[in-house]
Amino acid sequence: MSAPEHPQVDGLEIRKVITLVDDTFSDGAPADGAPLRKVATAVVFKNPYAGRPHSDDLSLIVDASDRLGALIGARCAEAAGGPVESHGKAVVVGTAGEGEHGNAAKTTRFGDPFREAFGGGRAWLPSTTKRAAPGCSIDVPLCFKDEIWVRSHYDTITVAIPDAPAPDEIVLVGAVATRGRLNARLGGVSKEEAQARLAEEESR
Repeated sequence: MSAPEHPQVDGLEIRKVITLVDDTFSDGAPADGAPLRKVATAVVFKNPYAGRPHSDDLSLIVDASDRLGALIGARCAEAAGGPVESHGKAVVVGTAGEGEHGNAAKTTRFGDPFREAFGGGRAWLPSTTKRAAPGCSIDVPLCFKDEIWVRSHYDTITVAIPDAPAPDEIVLVGAVATRGRLNARLGGVSKEEAQARLAEEESR
């Protein structure tokens, strides 16, 4: 196996990239079809605003976030190994930074290229943010990528990195899933109903 290339994102110092794959074959009952694969990719990078006076301008992070989105989306798509149905995002900011520094990394500039890497998505990206010490866990929320109200796809994947974030770092996470929850049976709009409605809207 060849050595991985160091991802280059202008203006940001990336320390590591981690991809987590979670395959669930049963969940208290026999599976109702294909296994559920959830994937999360986390990029750990130096926070350029950590330890500095307050700044209203967070462009050093915002301007690089589209490339972070493309990187994370591509790695998620590769690890998913097939069609993606759900997506989500999260960020953990080290204690020398502000929560808003993390939010700057996952605006629309991040979201659009992230979605494009696995075929696009119409629904908004569910999201969480926290400020914490190294090793903390964060639950990345997931929803159906084309319609937020598809209840069967509400889910999470938990990510924790033992040595990150350092006080002057940010951990940015994008996540996907290949299907809804196993044996989901709580009603609401189904994936098929949402897809039919979207197809009807497109045909008008």
